[in-house]
Amino acid sequence: MAEMTFGKALNAGLRRALERDPKVVLMGEDIGRLGGVFRITDGLQKDFGAHRVIDTPLAEAGIMGTAIGMAYRGYRPVVEIQFDGFVYPAFDQIVSQVAKLHYRTRGMVRMPLTIRIPFGGGIGSPEHHSESPEAYFTHTSGLRVVAVSNPQDAYSMVQQAIASDDPVVFFEPKRRYHDRGEVDESTGLEGPGGLSMGQARVVAEGGDVTLVAYGPLVKTCLDAAVAASDEGVSVEVIDLRSLSPVDYPTLEASVRRTGRLVVAHEAAESGGLGAEIAASITERCFYHLEHAPVRVTGFDIPYPYSKIEHHHLPDLDRILDGVDRALGRPNSLSGLEEGQ
Repeated sequence: MAEMTFGKALNAGLRRALERDPKVVLMGEDIGRLGGVFRITDGLQKDFGAHRVIDTPLAEAGIMGTAIGMAYRGYRPVVEIQFDGFVYPAFDQIVSQVAKLHYRTRGMVRMPLTIRIPFGGGIGSPEHHSESPEAYFTHTSGLRVVAVSNPQDAYSMVQQAIASDDPVVFFEPKRRYHDRGEVDESTGLEGPGGLSMGQARVVAEGGDVTLVAYGPLVKTCLDAAVAASDEGVSVEVIDLRSLSPVDYPTLEASVRRTGRLVVAHEAAESGGLGAEIAASITERCFYHLEHAPVRVTGFDIPYPYSKIEHHHLPDLDRILDGVDRALGRPNSLSGLEEGQ
């Protein structure tokens, strides 16, 4: 076991993938000599050459179109979108081509393509640099969508995504890049505990409320579970990990025990992944629920400027308020939630 930052774990996972398969190619703006704006690819071009770690023009649609052609020809391209808000010029290529080619050709063409996207807020970025576009992609059939929350998963899941024959949209919470954690580099493609990238993980056990999150909010939810325990409330925290497909058996098993569900994410509430999970769990666990599922999300507004983003992002207090609502307790933030 080695302790490393989230960003270093991603770098180590990409390095292992490049070593394992000569068909793996990294592509993106400033990822070569600079090592990317977050330095995730630092040192990889020096060690593997400019033909495998490719600095591209500032043209997301062109980058994605090139990656599609390379995947078609048997390569395993890994595209870095520099910031979440920059993915939209490539959106047409992703939803019209990447997601459909395998289905359209009846399985004759595979798209082993990984699209890395730093997402979410919390780092004081300007407009277009802090967004949560995951729902656009989970709504698109033909894409796998995952979000990592810790260094170990960053290391293992990026390798699993690259080895997959399916196209994978790989979300990385940018405000967690400097978080540190232990990484077992011997896990490789197996992942810790043998988990695949399609499985959720129970990261804290509890019996009163099931609290589901992914990416940047998993750490916040773990802090909320500790705070709730001080009041005698036992919160089970689940890291979703795979946003599409969702590991519903793990969620169902938890909700059938706790009888209550809270879903937290930074993205806006309307049409968000929390709504889909709440509806699906209600259908599957209706007779086990003691309260309607509760969502704790960002507000239905364009992402605010950085000085007030801390009001927009779900924090410890808002998540604890969601837990209280699921328990049927009076709360002080109900007016805020209703005005969301």
